[in-house]
Amino acid sequence: MTDSAELRVRINEATKAAMKDKDKIRVSTLRLVSAAIKDRDIAARAEDRCEGIDASEIMSLLAKMVKQRQESAKTYEDNGRPELAEREREEIEIIRDFMPKPLSEDEMKSVIASLVKNSGATCLKDMGKIMGKLKSGYAGRVDMGKAGAVVKDHLCNQAAD
Repeated sequence: MTDSAELRVRINEATKAAMKDKDKIRVSTLRLVSAAIKDRDIAARAEDRCEGIDASEIMSLLAKMVKQRQESAKTYEDNGRPELAEREREEIEIIRDFMPKPLSEDEMKSVIASLVKNSGATCLKDMGKIMGKLKSGYAGRVDMGKAGAVVKDHLCNQAAD
């Protein structure tokens, strides 16, 4: 995973390039991303973490922004506003340019199985431990909603054996 400073530079350079290209959607989306990162930085400083947020937290933030836009696109589609839904999908693609490639379903299951095995997790009480490791090690690469169901299923099946 790239470090926080490198990711911030990439976003800043992409914003400048979009401004030169007069790509309004890309500029506005990247400005929203930058603003969200700065907001999180300010919150982190308030918690005495002077450096701001790290790369994994930025990835989590980007994943959250993608999820929000997916929900908005669905709402717009359901309400007969395909042009607004398309705008949301365009923003999703712009944000995903800064995220690592998501894990496939099989890769996610393999990672979860490995985390469960290596952590010694045996029951649902250990689910939080596994989810924490997933969130820190695979931020932005895993849909945490889907991962939670897989972890739960894996732990339940393991307990049944």
